[in-house]
Amino acid sequence: MRRLRPTLLCAAALLLVTAPGSLSATAAPVPGDTGTLADAAARHGAPRPLDQVIPAPASVRPGGGPYTLRPGTRIRVPRHAPQAREVAERLAELLRPSTGYDLPVVSGPGRGGIRLGLGGPRRLGKEGYRLEVSRRGVELTARSRTGLFYGVQTLRQLLPARVEARTEQPGPWRIAGGTVHDRPRYAHRGAMLDVARHFFGVAEVKRYIDQLALYKVNTLHLHLSDDQGWRIAIDSWPRLAAHGGSTEVGGGPGGHYTKDDYREIVRYAAERELTVIPEIDMPGHTNAALASYAELNCDGVAPPLYTGIEVGFSSLCVPLETTYDFVDDVIREIAELTPGRYLHIGGDEAHSTSHEDYAAFMARAQRTVAAHGKQVVGWHQLAGAEPADGALLQYWGTSGDAPDVAEAARNGTRVILSPADRAYLDMKYNEDTPLGLSWAGLVEVRQSYDWDPGSHLRGVPAEAVAGVEAPLWSETLEESDHIEFMAFPRLPGIAELGWSPASTHDWADYRERLAQQGPRWDRMGVDYWRSPQVPWPSR
Repeated sequence: MRRLRPTLLCAAALLLVTAPGSLSATAAPVPGDTGTLADAAARHGAPRPLDQVIPAPASVRPGGGPYTLRPGTRIRVPRHAPQAREVAERLAELLRPSTGYDLPVVSGPGRGGIRLGLGGPRRLGKEGYRLEVSRRGVELTARSRTGLFYGVQTLRQLLPARVEARTEQPGPWRIAGGTVHDRPRYAHRGAMLDVARHFFGVAEVKRYIDQLALYKVNTLHLHLSDDQGWRIAIDSWPRLAAHGGSTEVGGGPGGHYTKDDYREIVRYAAERELTVIPEIDMPGHTNAALASYAELNCDGVAPPLYTGIEVGFSSLCVPLETTYDFVDDVIREIAELTPGRYLHIGGDEAHSTSHEDYAAFMARAQRTVAAHGKQVVGWHQLAGAEPADGALLQYWGTSGDAPDVAEAARNGTRVILSPADRAYLDMKYNEDTPLGLSWAGLVEVRQSYDWDPGSHLRGVPAEAVAGVEAPLWSETLEESDHIEFMAFPRLPGIAELGWSPASTHDWADYRERLAQQGPRWDRMGVDYWRSPQVPWPSR
């Protein structure tokens, strides 16, 4: 597939005019569509209403305003508040190219402009914020850097889409008046990127991180190992990356992250309020490891590298003590690199492992994770063993019925919802989608959005739901354009299910707000699917 642009590391990328034959050109605009009312108003200089953002805020009270950014606007932060200053500087970096304004960040008291402050009621929590807009200025308050960062993402969406451009654009730059009180529904709002089937470099991962941050996603789950490739350097087992990472689906060159590469991804994600959860899948999905070291195989013979897409044929050798030396070394080295509290050990589709061996292996693997100071995340098949205290189960089924998961949840294990027929971003939109798979069905935008995580899985108490996650598997994806085409426009819907109160959930309203994101993505260079279910503004 052709590449549309050089990879960019900033959240707002160069303007992309979609060329004939591009991925997004495969979907026609809605017949007769002229855009939403809010978008039409924006074209005439009217500010976007405060509730016309994604994710939907918890509470909006319109009134007063609007506030207009001007050449003399300043961004103010309290004295001796380095975290507020960091967020303010990032806001200024975003706004300067498109507005052409200096937007200096200044400390101390003053009138007007945009003010970022730390404080506010306890009910905002770590991630919540309060945004108040009047004619005099904009005041954003949160109890932490995290909340300020998320408030900035809302503020960013309230400005015209052309704010994402990297060259100076015409004003006016107006923000609607009123007050927003906002905080997330769930603590876990994730996206998974499979870098094992096809390898994506550091710059490509950073680009996706920037896109996730706009929608208040707070977790990047990296699927670092599978049958087709091992993508992280392990000093004590160097052939894992050197040999196991040397190819990918279809026989391409593959690749892997050095430890410094991984540290850079973790650092970059943390700056954008995302925590990285690394995944080493085991005991199945392990052919890349088995091919790298003969001693990990029960028969002592290393299989060849694998570049297909079938699953369930590989397994670590459960009776071998060498297996647990391997697991301990890998988990130790990855835990040392990972500041977050969780480490994902996979556990799905272990069809070549007996139930007895599976349960025995997962018990030891979970103890190893704990010994290295982390908590376990596992795919929902882990419920068939015995989840450790504090473990998270990640449900990816399609039936909405998993009695063993429900039993584990009733016993205190929390669950992340990633139903494949709703949240898997690699499922085709329709039969003509040029990328993706369809084993879980065809998943258009409404199906991806129109479900409730709190009641989706039968028998799982609402309070046991830790959150949602949108996995993106890469059997058919080879570059950033492919990631974007499959993630957008479905990813923002999953992000909204994780952030917004259930009371805001309404497809008719959401599709209008989603349509308004199209011009923003055009400015950012996102090659998205123009779903016929969404009334996109005409280009």
